[in-house]
Amino acid sequence: MIVLKATQDKVLAVLQSVSGIVERRHTLPILANVLIRKTGNALQLTTSDLEIQIRTTVELGGDTGDFTTTVGARKLIDILKTMPGDQTVALETSQNKIVLKGGKSRFTLQTLPAEDFPLVQEAAAFGPSFSVPQKVLKDLLGQVSFAMAVQDIRYYLNGILFVAEGKTLSLVATDGHRLAFSSATLDVEVPKQEVILPRKTVLELQRLLSDVGGDNQPHIEMQFANNQAKFTFGGMEFVTKLVEGKFPDYNRVIPKNHSNSVTLGRAPLLASLQRTAIMTSDKFKGVRLTLEPGTLRVASNNAEQEEAVDELDIDYGGATIEIGFNVTYLIDALTNMAQDMVKIDLADGNSSALLTIPDNEQFKYVVMPMRI
Repeated sequence: MIVLKATQDKVLAVLQSVSGIVERRHTLPILANVLIRKTGNALQLTTSDLEIQIRTTVELGGDTGDFTTTVGARKLIDILKTMPGDQTVALETSQNKIVLKGGKSRFTLQTLPAEDFPLVQEAAAFGPSFSVPQKVLKDLLGQVSFAMAVQDIRYYLNGILFVAEGKTLSLVATDGHRLAFSSATLDVEVPKQEVILPRKTVLELQRLLSDVGGDNQPHIEMQFANNQAKFTFGGMEFVTKLVEGKFPDYNRVIPKNHSNSVTLGRAPLLASLQRTAIMTSDKFKGVRLTLEPGTLRVASNNAEQEEAVDELDIDYGGATIEIGFNVTYLIDALTNMAQDMVKIDLADGNSSALLTIPDNEQFKYVVMPMRI
């Protein structure tokens, strides 16, 4: 049976869309495979890592009929990548194997039985679904995901908090040293829901979501259960486990009444930080910011007694403040903002700083000071 017959670029795009979560090495060998199910003309491809499951349904030619198997996802992708994009490729069944043909090449691949493929058990009851434009969600994820923790023992920090309430969707990420908050307005009212999406899910969504804007922009539909989230978009269904645990109260972390604030160009500040960061060491990424009327001075030094000092002219008339930061935390935030201006609120040299966008309540970034 010919399972599919289409051009290489179409087949590769579909396979890559589901294969991002496939681990090359897994205790269960079958999880390196993609589950292929043909029903009539519809072809369904499913991958899983036991915590996330991605499924897409497409039509890619071939014979009509019913058939299921599983075959190595990465190997299939690696072979397809070596073929021209406009070349017609076909997958055919042959006893217990799958044969991939393209031009004068043929590859015979081992399969594993479809009934052994562990599908993710979907939650019995999902909450009400709501949808947002894919670009909106992709932008929100981009504004906060850099602040997620990586393999922190406080496992609830290795992900992003989603809060949907009323007409607002807010995303929060923190690694304990900094916190990023971003929100968007929804078209519909939704009942309050709070879930923590795991880091791998966040990175996969960022990869898959479209950033096409405009009137006909594609949407993503979301549903949450108490231990699972389900996303439907672009012919794909994405089911993921949620992180259990209590996320820190981010409202308490965001400073409210800092007495000193300065608004300055994002690009000049970023360039200044990148210059001074060159003189920091890998172990110690500290830079000193000195804020005084008319001037912001950025300085760093290292163990070899080298130093960098950079000054920016600013519109500021408040108190003189000297404060140290991990320069990476500031660079991360500024790199992931698209606006021209950034506002920095400070209380003193020992309190966390708040970075916001002028006249925009939808983005907040808090960074803790470090002793230098």
